[in-house]
Amino acid sequence: MARVCQITGKKRVIGNNVSHSKRRTKREFAPNLKTKRFWLEEEKRFVTLKVSVAGMRVINKNGLAAALKSAQGKGLINIY
Repeated sequence: MARVCQITGKKRVIGNNVSHSKRRTKREFAPNLKTKRFWLEEEKRFVTLKVSVAGMRVINKNGLAAALKSAQGKGLINIY
C-alpha cells in the first residue's frame, strides 16, 4: 500500500496547478503520511503503521485498538 493511510484511508488526490494566466496543468495532492510505531497494550507489542496526521488524531481520540478494529472493518488493513 503506497501513499494510503492505514487508519483513515486517505490517499492522493489529483488536481490542477493554475498559473496567473489561468493555464492549468495536472498535479498531485499527497496526504501527510508518517511511518509510526504505536504501543498496542492488549498484545504488549509495538505495531508499525503508515498513518496520516489526521489518522494519528483519530488514534489519540478513540484509542489504538478501536481505530485498528474500525480500519479492519473498512478493509484498510488485513491484520496488524
